[in-house]
Amino acid sequence: MSEFWLYFKIGLNHVLDIHAYDHVLFLIALMVPYAFKDWKRVLILVSLFTLGHTLALLLSVFGIVSVKSSLVEFLIPITILITAVFHLFTAGKSSKNESITFVAIVTLFFGIIHGLGFSNYFKIILPGNASNKLLPLLEFALGIEAAQVIVVFLVLILAYIVQTFFRFSKRDWALVMSAFIIGVVTPMIIHSEIWNR
Repeated sequence: MSEFWLYFKIGLNHVLDIHAYDHVLFLIALMVPYAFKDWKRVLILVSLFTLGHTLALLLSVFGIVSVKSSLVEFLIPITILITAVFHLFTAGKSSKNESITFVAIVTLFFGIIHGLGFSNYFKIILPGNASNKLLPLLEFALGIEAAQVIVVFLVLILAYIVQTFFRFSKRDWALVMSAFIIGVVTPMIIHSEIWNR
């Protein structure tokens, strides 16, 4: 049981770490157009992101996929930027008629990229002689999912407060948050190690 909590807590801390806020930034960018009434769609997207993240770790831990960390560290803020720009240009448009397929595929793919970013660290903490690497991965994934649900819940509460008490329209909320995220993530891209090669 203690091993379960070890990997579960590592998953929680991976998302909620204040110094590695890129994961939270992506979740905020992803949740910008949604409200509590969209909970099914939100849960699907969050779970797809976790699935992609876990799949990347699985492929990496078992040596099937290996990607340079500098490339992954560059691609992570790119995924956040793309998500924020997408919502900047679609702000205020009705999402009821919009198919979830495109956003779902992109979210799954971005989850894979974010998972690759954590794979080297996860390989270090995973016991080398562990005959079953799958169980720690699943425990870690549960921690990731729990942390993401916490972040998404807080973002939806903040959106509700801003839109209800401060009279922001849904469109204005999406525009302001998307612009804010673009402003935060652009320096991450500019100062990426990939440019120093």
